[in-house]
Amino acid sequence: MNIAPRNVLEVYADIWCPFAHVGLRRVADRRNALAVDTHLRVHPWPLELVNGKPMDAAFIGEEVVEIREQVAPDLFAHFDESAFPATTLPALALVESAYAMDIDTGERMSLALRDALFEQGRCIDDPAVLAELADALGVPPATDEHAAAVLTSWQHGRDRGVVGSPHFFTSDGNFFCPALDITRVDGHLQMAPKADVFDAFVAAAIGTA
Repeated sequence: MNIAPRNVLEVYADIWCPFAHVGLRRVADRRNALAVDTHLRVHPWPLELVNGKPMDAAFIGEEVVEIREQVAPDLFAHFDESAFPATTLPALALVESAYAMDIDTGERMSLALRDALFEQGRCIDDPAVLAELADALGVPPATDEHAAAVLTSWQHGRDRGVVGSPHFFTSDGNFFCPALDITRVDGHLQMAPKADVFDAFVAAAIGTA
């Protein structure tokens, strides 16, 4: 499937990042509401390699509670901290396998894995879960080539100046976490929607607000 570059919105993100889940869902919802033919190319940004250690399930669980209570009551319906994965590298490789087929399948797999983790409470480093999701979308199992593509994406992201997950790139500039204004006060997250920034981002990303 060939898609003109202007119709592809690039973003670097990890699957177990709750802020990326919110951002990608908000972008996809706005795109769908506007009926704009824009496709998400979600590049791997493996936080366990960026930070030198896996994400902490309890820490993410606390963030999920605060995100849901403050800005996203419609998301994280069945998040299960006990099912939090130890790694996302196999899942990220599976996303690369899906994108190798075509950009639509890649986007669907990227979002499906996030839904499995944050909306269904499934453990996405379980090979059986990955195999089920791959079968549902007709995606072949990830190979060593796809695993290597995750590492290549990490390097490319560093070269492009990625600062975190999610980091979007448009023809008019780049935006880190454009959906949310996030600060931490006395150890607690304080969040609010960035309406003006998000509208500017959408205009840059898909050509209309």
